[in-house]
Formats: sequence, C-alpha cells, structure tokens
Amino acid sequence: MLKKVDEFISMPSITSFVDDTHSSSADDDGEGKIRYRAVFISDLHLGTPGCQAEEVLSFLKEFPSDKLYLVGDIIDGWQLKRGWFWPQSHNDVVQKLLRRARKGCQVIYVPGNHDEFARDFFNHSFGGVEVHEEAVHTTVDGRRLWVIHGDHFDGVIQYAKWLAYLGDNAYTLVLKLNRHLNHWRAKLGLPYWSLSQYLKHRVKTALNYVTDFEVAVSHEAAKRGYNGVVCGHIHRAQMREIDGILYCNDGDWVESRSALVEHMDGHLEIINWHPDLENSRLGTLSTPAREAVAV
Repeated sequence: MLKKVDEFISMPSITSFVDDTHSSSADDDGEGKIRYRAVFISDLHLGTPGCQAEEVLSFLKEFPSDKLYLVGDIIDGWQLKRGWFWPQSHNDVVQKLLRRARKGCQVIYVPGNHDEFARDFFNHSFGGVEVHEEAVHTTVDGRRLWVIHGDHFDGVIQYAKWLAYLGDNAYTLVLKLNRHLNHWRAKLGLPYWSLSQYLKHRVKTALNYVTDFEVAVSHEAAKRGYNGVVCGHIHRAQMREIDGILYCNDGDWVESRSALVEHMDGHLEIINWHPDLENSRLGTLSTPAREAVAV
C-alpha cells in the first residue's frame, strides 16, 4: 500500500498538492457566500483535457458547505496511465479541496472506477479528506441518502472491462471534438454546448442503459432501507423518484458542469453551472447563471 502511495506522489506535479502557495484559489474560501449544508460533486476527471477545472473552481468558490462529498472519478487514473496531463488548474482543484477540509468542511471521498487506485485506502484520511467505500448522508429533514459512485451497477465495468476501456477511448475522442467546437462557439459569442451529451440523448441504446442504471441503483437503495441514493458515473444529472426512492445523480464536470446541493432547510437542488452565461437559471438567480431543479 505504501509503495502505491509513493509511486503516485512521485508523479509529476503531484508533489505540489500539499503546497497551495502558488494556487490561484488558495486565498479564496467562499467568504460572504450563501452556505450550504452539503455539496455533492463527481466525475471531475482531473488528469484529462476534458476536465473543466476552472469551472469546478468557480463553482466551489460560490458554494461553500458544511459537507462536501466527492462521489468518484475525481482523478482519472485510466487516462494518466496512457499519458501524463496535469496543468496547474488541476493542481488548484486538489489544493482547493484540501483547503476546504482544513477550514472545517467535512470532505468525504467515495472513489469510482477511474480512480479505483484510491480504493486501497478505505477508512483512511489524507489531508483531512476521508476515503470511504460508500457513505450515508442524512438530510436535515431525516432522509437517509446512500452515497456511491455507481460503477458496480454497470455491467460493462463489471463483466467486460476491456469494452469499457474501448468505450472510454471513443468518449475521449468525442470530448476532444467537443472542446474544439466550443472554442469556436465562444469566439462567435455562443454559449457552451455539449456534443457528447447531445449524442447520448439521441441514441436509443444509451437512453436504455441510463434508465436501467437508474432503476437498478434505486432498487438496491430500497433493499438496503435508504430513502434515496446519490451517485455519479453515467454523466447525467438527474433527480426523480423511482418506486418511492429519491434518485439523485450529481452529473459531471466534463460535459454538464453539474452538482447536487442540500440547502440549510433540507431541500435538494441540482445545479447546472454556467458562469459564462447570464439570466439563464430556471428560477430567481441570475449571474453566474445556474439552471436548477429542486425538491
């Protein structure tokens, strides 16, 4: 176990994780912002060009919280094995998370399949960040939510991992096209638009996969006696009831820029974070724009 830690720490740029003196976010701790009881984020995929690290940082700045759940695929070990990619903004995200923990926020990390290397460290704490196989979050109104990444309910991951790697390569290509597309959209003054999400929402097999996943996760939560479940993995932010179970998926930060938050009064809200837009939130908030769904 210690050997794995040493190998990971010895990678380029990783040694600067514990030093936030050069971080653009080091002196930004969300003072003066509305505070939230809990924030759930997943699928940042740090270590990949598709990770929208600057947007993650701006979101964390606007959403200070008592608890922060990292619901898997925070660091993309699959991609880092293929080739090293780690710009300063990715360091800044890690430093920001560590700073949140140092400032008293309870940071709970539930690793996913892309950061499965962290599953060797369940029930350990690193820099104040607690690593767990799963977690249970109790809302202020008493609902018990099972917090998992969700890859264990993905048949491709469990029974044909080679196919998952193949699909990951194709997905990386689509994300690359997505970046180039949005580069030109920005030059034309057009808002961010996700090509990968568009394709997934138009392919029937992908929609069937998403539905099957949501139902399977919700039914397992019911079997375990929970009122709801919070997960990630499939990169599709969603909040709905499935057979009496509240299903929440906090989305991702390579496509949808989304998260789940619990307000101090206990109501839950999905935030689609678009700081580059104005007045596009479905509600009363304007700049930065936040599209929201709440229960």
